Amino acid sequence: MRPAGTGTGAAIVEFTNTSAQTCLLKGYPTVAGAANGSPQHNTPLAVTRTGSSSAVRVTPGGKAWVKLTFVQVQGEGDGYCKSGAQPVVYPTMVVGLPGSGLHQVALADGQFAECDNAATVTAVTAVKPS
Repeated sequence: MRPAGTGTGAAIVEFTNTSAQTCLLKGYPTVAGAANGSPQHNTPLAVTRTGSSSAVRVTPGGKAWVKLTFVQVQGEGDGYCKSGAQPVVYPTMVVGLPGSGLHQVALADGQFAECDNAATVTAVTAVKPS
């Protein structure tokens, strides 16, 4: 989801436990921008944590979520960052879940552009954020 005209963009990332065992997740994700390829080839973003963290039990087939908020690129094709930084476009993100490793994800509407190589993140939650 990308709030129009706010200068920020958000992505809610859903994770499904595909294993046969319940897992316990607690904490905040790491975030990196990446090309279409290996999650090990990425550019880590500075992460600011928001909200509190508590343990989330995810049963097989169960889901957990994180919300990532970015400083959006302003303008159209000749986009710019209000901070003066150079905008960066990535086709995918690598989200690191505490206790669950790195996961390469793509936004449903394609590439994402961001400014300042930074993201604000919520802790892993059992309730889908809005």
